[in-house]
Amino acid sequence: MRFWFVPLVAVGCGSLATGPSWVGGGMAVTGPLRVAAEERAEAQHKRQRQVEPKEITARHILVMHDESAQKPPQVHRTKDEARERAQKCLERVRAGEDFVKVVAECSDEPGAVERGGSLGSFKRDVMVESFADAAFSLKVGEVSEIVETQFGFHIIQRTK
Repeated sequence: MRFWFVPLVAVGCGSLATGPSWVGGGMAVTGPLRVAAEERAEAQHKRQRQVEPKEITARHILVMHDESAQKPPQVHRTKDEARERAQKCLERVRAGEDFVKVVAECSDEPGAVERGGSLGSFKRDVMVESFADAAFSLKVGEVSEIVETQFGFHIIQRTK
């Protein structure tokens, strides 16, 4: 019988004496880079908010699904079906079809047809963040991409 004796240092513990790979590299290098990138993004976000209007006017199309918050009882579609429907509505608007007509045929929001999808004037902080970010980034007359919130899929058109 042969026994092999291998010192622990030879097995790899010696690498711990000099430190794991993340000490002096990895996190020590990328951590500050990540923080700097986050700080730049936050500064850019603040600059953008300073130049944007305090209040805008917009209208939207809301396509809801079974998981949507405040879904009316007559809405029965999966999330994928709702996204597909929203995409078709967006294509119609982008093809030049009247936004109000598409609202009347596509929007699940109660009262949307009567208002033509109008949300009136609103400030950024009264809307869900992803909706507000999209709406406030639009120029007057511009239409957003599909925006997902807990209420469903929105297509936003800034009017003022």
